[in-house]
Amino acid sequence: MLVLTLTAAVKTLHPPHCVDALCIGPTPWQMAFLLMGFMFLIIGASGIRPCNLAFGVDQFNPNTESGQKGITSFFNWYYFTFTFAMMVSLTIIVYVQASINWAIGLAIPTFFIFASCIVFFVGTRIYVKVQPNNSPLTNIIQVLVATIKKRKLTIPEDPTVSLFNHVSAKSINSKLSYSNQLKFLNKAAIITPNDNINPNGSSGSRWTLCSIQQIEEVKCVIKTIPIWFACIIYDVSLMIMRNYTVFQALQSDRRLKHNSFQIPAASYTVFQMLALTIWIPIYDRLIVPCLRKITNKRQGISILQRIGVGIGIGIFMMLVAAVIEPKRRDVAQSKPTLGIERGKGVISSMSGYWLVIQMVVSGISEGFAVIGIIEFFYEQFPENMKSFAGSFFCCGFAMSSYLSSILISVVQRRTHEGVSRNWLAQDLNKAKLDYFYYLCMWIEVLNLIYFLMVAKWYKYKGSGDETIDVPSEDMPTTHKNIV
Repeated sequence: MLVLTLTAAVKTLHPPHCVDALCIGPTPWQMAFLLMGFMFLIIGASGIRPCNLAFGVDQFNPNTESGQKGITSFFNWYYFTFTFAMMVSLTIIVYVQASINWAIGLAIPTFFIFASCIVFFVGTRIYVKVQPNNSPLTNIIQVLVATIKKRKLTIPEDPTVSLFNHVSAKSINSKLSYSNQLKFLNKAAIITPNDNINPNGSSGSRWTLCSIQQIEEVKCVIKTIPIWFACIIYDVSLMIMRNYTVFQALQSDRRLKHNSFQIPAASYTVFQMLALTIWIPIYDRLIVPCLRKITNKRQGISILQRIGVGIGIGIFMMLVAAVIEPKRRDVAQSKPTLGIERGKGVISSMSGYWLVIQMVVSGISEGFAVIGIIEFFYEQFPENMKSFAGSFFCCGFAMSSYLSSILISVVQRRTHEGVSRNWLAQDLNKAKLDYFYYLCMWIEVLNLIYFLMVAKWYKYKGSGDETIDVPSEDMPTTHKNIV
């Protein structure tokens, strides 16, 4: 952020201001300096985002009732502060950058990052620090390689006799029970004459022989992938809603009580964030305690139920948007307009407040689904893979962004060449944006059906719902039968 601030504050680090229609582009050195700032920003964000949630969860004791409740509330309040910070940056910081000075607008977040670093390091002595234990990616690859090498072997009927099991005393992961889900991976624990076992009971080579504990940890990761796919499709609808609400606002009446001040079109996403920041405390402090009394669950409802509710509300969100858009378009075509939006078309006299409805529904949906997704990954991954879970979550958002772009491109191409009007024309008054919203709604309906199917199949890590043959701690660590 300091580099980006310097590009705006120091005249030699950015191109001169445009004079009339004449604009001079940046020099190679100016562009290189700017890209260097972006590079540092990406490196810093990639280190913070996957790890900050894992580090925060480490501060709670998951073995106590208060610690478990604290973890559940932590996810809610983390996303609350994250959304609040985004809301401030999209309003106050953007206003300073656009209306006052770019250098000051970039200097403010730079100062806050510097202050956060000081606060973070001041509290170093009181933090709970969990030491790293092996590479999570290496563990996954080892199990897959050992399974492939032993793919022709037959899994024994009695896992207590023939499967290798050893849990290191230094492991920070909770002991997991043997399960029949993804049973083919259990072949990696079959002992053969070629396998070596160390005097302390550990495997001589994890690339050929893996313990049941290691296999179950890998299963925890693989089992989340079908849920992850459903969450990616859900995020596509959220991104489409954010983007196209801005386009709708550009061709709507954004005035406050018919005076001269207009709400910036991009600021309509703030209503989504505002709804989310209001909803999270209500859900955490009022709704969850009531649900606990009914369901006897510390989260009120299960994580997958929370995600499912969010996806269901997402379907309603697209329906609301599909109903509002024809009203905006009809008003633009049948009643006096408020002028012309450059590059778009005439501005409808329909109040932009109608768009707030879909943004509020979107915020509530996000409050259920996205927070549930975050909690799901962090609770279901093994303890030594918490930061990997954060990366998993961020990659899902990135993939949904690409998928939304692909979906928009496909719809534009298919509808533009057909007999009907272009659904996503630049001028929304000549487009059929409501058709696109209906399409997204039906995609979400199919996604919800798919989610319910994989959620029914999914078994939580370490819960009573797990398909258990024998608890791993009760399985012998010495084996007499060798295949």
